[in-house]
Amino acid sequence: MTSADSRAFAVRHVQLARAAFATIAALMITFSPDHSAAVGGAVFSGFAIATGIVLLVSVWLVYPAGRRWPAAALGGATIAAGMVSGLYPLRTPVGFFAIVIVWALVTGVLEVIAGWRELAARGERREIVPGVADARPAAPVGPRSESRDAIIVGAVTAALGVALLFVQPAYALDYTIEEAQATYTLTGVTIGVGLFGAYAAIIAVYLGIAGFSPRAAAVTVDEPASADPTPQKDSA
Repeated sequence: MTSADSRAFAVRHVQLARAAFATIAALMITFSPDHSAAVGGAVFSGFAIATGIVLLVSVWLVYPAGRRWPAAALGGATIAAGMVSGLYPLRTPVGFFAIVIVWALVTGVLEVIAGWRELAARGERREIVPGVADARPAAPVGPRSESRDAIIVGAVTAALGVALLFVQPAYALDYTIEEAQATYTLTGVTIGVGLFGAYAAIIAVYLGIAGFSPRAAAVTVDEPASADPTPQKDSA
């Protein structure tokens, strides 16, 4: 079987591409003096569309049959969120929070489920009836490290959605910096956009490390740990 790492494009390339777009999003928010809903929505839109395209392309270039549904589902949901966020009438505080929260919860849960299913599949052995193993070839299963990465990234994404649920878009707090002799206003949108920027930075670092880390080849569910199908004959 051809492993993911022997292909021209492998899972590590998807992770590195996602890390690159997350890095761009984090830098744009970090160094932008404007953390308004319009800026946050624009940055999220570009990040989501680019990430979604990478995931959809990986459906054909990276994943074998039987392992394509997570990338297809994540890519479709992410591109849809990015396109909706790109609509100018929705670049409001409520629009930003609604779009990012729904996207984070949906894609986060999907990625956690996908990673968990692959981890569980590695320990399963299909049976036709109780006690009788199924001899048919099993679907390929990704490396354990890849499954763990999916669970962690999905959990962090879902955590972003949960955190944004506790931020009020209409929140506003005036504060004064004596040294600068100026008064500023901390708004709910500023906090929300900042949380998304922090999320992008965390994902960029984690996926960057994961992309450069060595990993084992993919296996099938029913493949034994070590097997030699050709019996050895004693030489005369």
